[in-house]
Parts: sequence; structure tokens; C-alpha cells
Amino acid sequence: MREGLRYGLLGFPLAFCALPLYVLMPNLYATQWGVPLAALGAVLLVARLLDAVVDPWLGRVVDRLFGRSLSAVWAFGAAACAALALGFCLLFVPQVQGTNALLWWAGLSLVLTYVGYSALAVAHQSWGARLGGDERQRSHIVAWREGLGLLGVVLAAVTSSTLGVPAMLTLLLLSLVLGWWAWTRAPRPQAGSVAGSTSVHTAAKATNIGSVGGVGGVGGVGGVASAWGPWRNPAFRKLLLVYLLNGIASAIPATLVLFFVQDRVQGSGTLQAASLGLYFVCGAVSMPLWLRLVGRVGLSYAWLVGMVLSITVFLGATQLGAGDAGLFLLVCALSGLALGSDLALPPAILAGVIADGGDRGRLDGTYFGWWNFATKLNLALAAGVALPLLAWLGYVPGARDEAALQVLTMAYCLLPCALKALAAVALYLTMDKSPAVGGRTHKEKLV
Repeated sequence: MREGLRYGLLGFPLAFCALPLYVLMPNLYATQWGVPLAALGAVLLVARLLDAVVDPWLGRVVDRLFGRSLSAVWAFGAAACAALALGFCLLFVPQVQGTNALLWWAGLSLVLTYVGYSALAVAHQSWGARLGGDERQRSHIVAWREGLGLLGVVLAAVTSSTLGVPAMLTLLLLSLVLGWWAWTRAPRPQAGSVAGSTSVHTAAKATNIGSVGGVGGVGGVGGVASAWGPWRNPAFRKLLLVYLLNGIASAIPATLVLFFVQDRVQGSGTLQAASLGLYFVCGAVSMPLWLRLVGRVGLSYAWLVGMVLSITVFLGATQLGAGDAGLFLLVCALSGLALGSDLALPPAILAGVIADGGDRGRLDGTYFGWWNFATKLNLALAAGVALPLLAWLGYVPGARDEAALQVLTMAYCLLPCALKALAAVALYLTMDKSPAVGGRTHKEKLV
């Protein structure tokens, strides 16, 4: 427990700043400072795309630093913490006025924040992947990081809504310092360790995502690693497609939730804080349940269950209207349960893909660089498409006419359901569904 806490604690500030960045910031700039949704969506799209394209490069940098020493990785993380803290503070305390000035300020602050965030996240995730272990061990490593991250998200929601921006900024700075310090005392991966090559059959059994192609890894000709190495791994390509579809489906509601609460449900500020807090608390509480399910059916089947639960909940949310605060809280609680699967399971599957491709200890950072690229692409498309689309279809913040609210409901509920259904189908088609291995059922072979 103590070792998991030391490694996972840095997940707290990373998730703490994520909610204000991806949920609160668009609403704040649009409602309080009057920045048009279309222009704001364009800035968010550009900033997040720029952020996304540097992630694979950051992954290669992290891999080289791991090859040098763990101290070099920690120093890189400290610099990333400083960049993240500076950019975040500038973003939420703008020193300019006027639409154009605010757009430029937001764009530049976002770029600095995103680079710091990405560098720190890639280094921290790669560290966890290099610790290795079987399915259950990898799931526990990720669960500590994501569970503490969910605690950070809850406190971010509560702090920003009840104590204000200064308290939010102070808590972020303190948690970054404490998280980095704990990381330096976390379990250490073996320097230069390289996972041995595995057979296609073993890879399929460990990840439950089909076969991984040829034996001997994906590092490139003659074992020379490159930024494109992960793309030579068929299992990674399949997993990333599922992750992209599912991620966009999750990012759209995250971008629109406050608009939905304010205009569709017509809830108060208290409801906004309570709904966000409940959503992430339920996500944290669900972690042990998903880990138990992994022990029974495997990582991929457990993730599929989470997708189906999310689709069911958001289909129900289409029936919500003004005054349905209690029902909306129920939606938040159930969708929070599904969130736990999205946070704990895909990175654990990815860690297995890295090991089974023979790339642990060589390309962990590069894999997670591309993984974070996909994450940022999801968020960029969610903001860059959903916000301008809403504006084009006639929705503006504060709308009360039924046509505009129907547009908001379709964007918040139905579009994510369609995308998540595609992700579920893609996941099912790529899973290893062999009925028996060595005389045992599929369920038994994963236990």
C-alpha cells in the first residue's frame, strides 16, 4: 500500500489540473468573460493539437532519460512540474481584457500548461509500465495512480466552486511538490530492463487483445528503437483505435457537462459541484470492483462491460429536463462507475502490449507518448468540433428555447453513445475469443 501511494500520488495533481483545464476553463471563458464559443473552440482545438503532436517526441526523450539514469527522469519531471504550474496559473488569472487578447492569452497559456502536463504524465506513466507484473499487478499499479487522480479531480471540483481560483492554484502547487517528492521514493524499475520476446499465443493470453504479430518486438530493424516503433505492433494499433473512439465519446460530455447542467437541467452552482464530485467519487469507489472483475473475465471483457454501462446511462440521460436534479445525480453516479473502467483498464492493457511486444525497458515512453497523443486528440476533437457545432446549430450559453436545448441534449448524450458503441464493437472484434486453451475455458485461463 505504501509503495502504491508513493508512486500514485503524482496522479493527484495531474488529475487535479485536468478538470479545470478540460471542463471549467471553457465554461469560465465563455460565461464570465464573454468569449464566443466558436472562437474558443478553435483556440482549444489548435492548442490541443499542438500539444498532441509533441507527445511522441516527449516519449522518445523520456526513453533516453531512462537509459541515462532515474535521476535524470526525476529532474525532467521537476522541470515539467514548474512549466505546468506556471502555465496553469497564467491561464486562470489572465492579465488582459477583450476577446482577442483573452484568446491569445488563453492559447499561449494552454500551450505552456499542456507541454508541462504532457512531459510529466509521460514520464510518470512510463515509470509505472516499467514496473512490470501480470494483469492483476498492472491493474493495481494503474488503479493507485488513477484512484488518487480521481481524488484530485473531486477536490478540484469542490475547491474551484466553493473556495475559488486562488485556493485551487495553491492546492495545485502544493500537491505538485508533494507528488514529485513521493515519486522519488517510489518503487524503482530495473534500469535498462528489456522484456523478453513472447509468443503470439502468450501475448493474446496476457492482453486479451488478439495477437501481437511477429516475435521479437517492434523496435525496428536491428533492434534500433524509433518514434514509430509502436506502430509496428498490430496489438497497439488495434488498441489505439478502440481508445480513440472511446476517448472522444468520453471527452464530449466532459466538455459540455456544465452547459448541460446550467441550461438543460437548470441546476444551481451547488448542483454543478455536487454532480462533478459525485461522478468522480463513484469512479474512485468503482476501482476495486473493476479490479475484481478483471480477475474473473480479463481486462478487455471488463472494459467492454464498462462501455455498455456508459451507453445505457447516457441513453437514459436524454430524458432529463428542467428540475431533474436528482435524476441527473443518478446519471452522474452510474456514469462515474463506468468511468472507473476507462481509467484503470486501458493503460493496464497497454502495459501488457508493451511487454508482449518485447519493448518494456526500451520504448515505454514512446508508447505512452503516442497514447497521450491519442488522449489529447480526443480532447481536441471534443472541444474543436462540439463547441462550434453547437454554435452553428443555434445553441448559446443560457439558452432556454426547446430547439437549442434539444441540440445540447443530442451533443451531450446521443453523440457519445454512438461513438462508444463503435468503440465497443471494435474492442469485441479484436478480442481473443478462443473457447479453450489447454483444456480450460476462456474465463479460467485468465484467472
